[in-house]
Formats: sequence, structure tokens, C-alpha cells
Amino acid sequence: MIRTWRNSPWRDRLHDWRDRLLASSRFHRLAARFPLTRPIARRRSSELFDLCAGFIYSQVVLASVRSGLLDLLNEGAQPPDRLLSRLGLPEMAGQRLLEAAVALRLAEVRSAGRYGLGDLGAVLVAAPGVRAMVEHHALLYEDLQDPLALLQGERGATALGRYWAYAGNQAPDTLTGIEVGAYSGLMAASQPMVAAEVLDAYSLRRHRRLMDVGGGEGAFLMAAARRWPHLQGRVVDLPAVAERAQGRIDEEGLNGRLESLGLDFFRDPLPGDVDVVTLVRILHDHDDQEAARLLDNLHRSLEPGTTVLVAEPMAGTPGAERVGGAYFGIYLFAMGRGRPRTVAENRGLLEAAGFEQVRLLPGCNPLQARVIAAKSRSLSR
Repeated sequence: MIRTWRNSPWRDRLHDWRDRLLASSRFHRLAARFPLTRPIARRRSSELFDLCAGFIYSQVVLASVRSGLLDLLNEGAQPPDRLLSRLGLPEMAGQRLLEAAVALRLAEVRSAGRYGLGDLGAVLVAAPGVRAMVEHHALLYEDLQDPLALLQGERGATALGRYWAYAGNQAPDTLTGIEVGAYSGLMAASQPMVAAEVLDAYSLRRHRRLMDVGGGEGAFLMAAARRWPHLQGRVVDLPAVAERAQGRIDEEGLNGRLESLGLDFFRDPLPGDVDVVTLVRILHDHDDQEAARLLDNLHRSLEPGTTVLVAEPMAGTPGAERVGGAYFGIYLFAMGRGRPRTVAENRGLLEAAGFEQVRLLPGCNPLQARVIAAKSRSLSR
């Protein structure tokens, strides 16, 4: 077998040499003074500072959302005294929040000293799903007060584990509407961001009936139905969640085309009268054994040739390494189950369950999701 440069011992030695060099304070001083390396040294220092200060940044974002600062700025640029009086914070505290928001491009200083939305603040105002996740992250911050205690399993029950009521529950189909309400609402709020990516990546024009497995309150299913008016569909989730989904379907006036079905998709037979199935942000919420069991159950239920789409952020994605490797890796660990998987790992799960023609679709924003398409095949093959 030909050894590639990426896996060669020479590359390892080069990295060892680089590490020794970067650990040298003398090298740092020289790099900061030399005109050709000075921009690189400053950029690396800024990146390291951001790693250390990231928690403060996230708290400034949370405070800007919770205080209503972004909503106030969205009304138009305002003088600071009027803005501070409307914030309801002590003057000094409000001024500090404004300054921090400007530094993070959530706000910006306009003419005559007025404050308006910054470019990132404008995006955040336009994305209610992101704002919902910002609010939700307070639970994750609680679990990460002592990250080593979390990783060593010393915390016991976590805030995220309690929030996602089905995580670790031996009988999730018995959960009540109150127990599933918070996380179902969060997923409904954040789903449109992913739905647009998935529906852009794969056209449902040639399909007639969609089943969204683990589809929560039906946000993805309804987005698909609005884009493709000929499409009929069904959302499948736990009984209490499916009840909420049916309520939303009725409110949208789509009950003639769409429906919900409550069941345990690990154990109960799934309807096979569909020609396309979606699993949107579902597999990574479950450990390998559970994910395999879900796919096995799904494959047994489907007619040969049914298209299956798996859509979620995936580990090892070029340009989005922090999404899978850092964010979802730690988030799902705190939740108590699941893990981000690479494209190859998801392909392996699908093929082991009997799916074929597995392929990665181009075109998605990897920060939101990547989409894998596959087809079910006859169990006799």
C-alpha cells in the first residue's frame, strides 16, 4: 500500500517541529517583530484570544436577545440616552452592553452618535430559530460550568438531559404533552433554517408522498408541502409530539394533505405507503446502536426503491469542523446520547441497514446540514 504524505512519518515530524517552534517564546517575539510574519502572529493571537473569551461573547449575545436590545435597534437607529432608558438597565450596565454589542457587530454606531443594528445583529433579528437557540443555550452553559465534571460523568443528570425528555427514557412513547412541549417548540422554531437547505439540495418534484420520521411539530413537512403543492405527507413522532404536530397542521389549513402519526419509531412498524422519507437532525441524536435500530426498522417498513434523505450537520466537514467536532460533540455529550458522525459513518449505517445507492448531495451550507440520499432495496437481495 502506498503511504500518503498526509499519513507519513515525515509529516508527523514536521508537525512536531512546528509545535516546538510555536511553543518558543523567542519565536513569538521574532515573529511579532518581523514584517512578513507580523500579520500572521497578530492573527494567531486574536484567534487564541477568541478561544479564551468565547464564553463572554456568547453571554453578550444572550443578553442582547433577552434584554430586547436587538428588537429595539431593529426599530431604527436611536440616540444612546433614549435607547438606554428603554432597555431598563442601569445606565452604566446598559452602556457596557451597547459597547460589547458594537464590538461583536451586533450593533454599530451611526451618525450623530446614534446606535443601530450591526450586520450580525441584523442577521440574528431575521433568524428567529437562531435566537431561540441562543436562549436555549443557557441550559448548556449550566452543564458546562465544570466541563471536566461533565466529561467525567460526575454531574449526574444534566440540564440538557432533562430538557430533551426522550433522552435516556425507556418508554418515550408515554411522555406527556407538557414533557415534550419545550423541546418540540424549539425544534419547530429552528427547523426552517435546515428545511430550506434540504429542499434546495433535493427536489421533491417527482415524489408524491413524504414521511418525515422524527419530524416534531411538522415544520419540515409543512415547508415541503408549501414548496411542492402536489405533495402529500405524514409526520411520525412520539404520540404527544404528533398531537402537537396535528394541531399545527390544522392551523395551517393543510389537514387535507398532511397528517401526523404517533408511535415509537424504534419498535413500531412504520407506514410504507410513501415514496420519500426524511430524517432531519435525527440520527445524530442517537447512539450507534439506536441509530442502526431505527434504520433497520425503517428499511423493513419501506417498499423497494423508496428514497431516504438523512440531513444533519456531520463531523469532519471541510470548513465546518467546529460544528461537528466542538459544538455538537459537546452538546450531545451533555444531552446524554448521540454523536456527530462523518459522511462515511452515516453511509455505513445506511448500507448496514440495507439501503443502497448512498450518495452525498452537493449544495448545502455545511453549518446547517449535509444531505445524504439513499434508496431501500429488497431484503431478498
